[in-house]
Formats: sequence, C-alpha cells, structure tokens
Amino acid sequence: MSDQTKDERAPEEIEATQASGERAEGGVDGDYEALVRLLKENEELKDRALRTAAEMENLRRRTARDVHDARSYAVANFARDMLSVSDNLRRALDAIPAEAKAAGDAGFKALIEGVDLTERAMLSALERHGVKKLAPEGEKFDPNFHQAMYEVPNPDVPAGTVVQVVQPGYSIGERVLRPAMVGVAKGGPKAAAEAPVEPGPVNEQAEKDA
Repeated sequence: MSDQTKDERAPEEIEATQASGERAEGGVDGDYEALVRLLKENEELKDRALRTAAEMENLRRRTARDVHDARSYAVANFARDMLSVSDNLRRALDAIPAEAKAAGDAGFKALIEGVDLTERAMLSALERHGVKKLAPEGEKFDPNFHQAMYEVPNPDVPAGTVVQVVQPGYSIGERVLRPAMVGVAKGGPKAAAEAPVEPGPVNEQAEKDA
C-alpha cells in the first residue's frame, strides 16, 4: 500500500476513532441514567413494601382486637336480658315481710331459700362470663358507671359520694352493661387535701458531716 493511499485513508480512520469515542461516552451516560432510574425504582418498591407491611400489621392488630372483643362481649345482650330476671327475683325476696318469713311453715321457707339460691346462681353464672355487679355505696360518683337519680343533703360525707343505691349496676369487661342508679350526697365537705409533709427531726450527725 502506497504512502498516498495511507494519507487518503487517514482522515477516515480518525473520524471512525472519534465516533467510537463518542459512542463510548454516550454509553457511559446511558448506563448512569439507567442506574439512577433503577435506584429510584428500588426506593419506590421498598417504600411500597414498607407501607404494605405496616397496613398488614394494623390489620392484624384490628383483627386481634375484634376477636378479643367478640369473645369478651358476645354475651352482653344475653346478660342484659338476664338482669331483668335477676331483678325480679330480688324484688320477690324483698317483697316478703320479715314477719311472714319468721312465721312461715317449712314449705314457705324452702320456697324463699330456693328463690334466693336461684338468684345467687344466676349472678355467679354471669360473673363467670365477665359480668360484675356494681354496688357503689360509699364510693365517689362516677358518671361512667353510675346514674344519679337524686341528691341527698348530707353534711357528714363529702359531696359527690354515693349514699344510696336504688338499683345496682353491672359491667362486662371495661364496658357498662347497666349503670347503677344512685343517690348522691350534696352539701358535704370537699375531699380533704393531702396534709403537708412535716419536717422530720434534725439529724445532728448529718449537719456535722456537712
């Protein structure tokens, strides 16, 4: 190959080399953009996975709470209906005069004892299912569990104290099944404030050490 031919081809080879270099630079830029895009997609997928995991955990907690509530309060409606039966048994016992109880024959006394045992058994069965009786006499009035029917002037007890229970209430778990109907003291002293702390005896040895 002559020197002239080499000279004629030299510019073409130079252009090819430059084009190859440009393509290499373009390839590097393209790879960088692809990497950035993949990193962004990876962050989005990670964020979506974390959100999904959080939603599943919240769903699991709600389901567990619903199952617990269903187990704890499934008998609430039935228990509420049984309270009226228990109330009627108590009314029947309270309606019997003391004289009649004392003067009654053996059969009458056995009937009274049977009604009393029936009431106790019913309350015991309800308590086994989480139903508790509320008889708050002497306690502070709590509007969440008590229903005030009237006020009783009584200067001997702090105001807001339950002094009479008209009808006992019932709760199931942390919920009120039926509030206790009560009479609340009025006009009594306020709850006593905590007494100030009295200073103790002087520790002479401590003063010497100081």
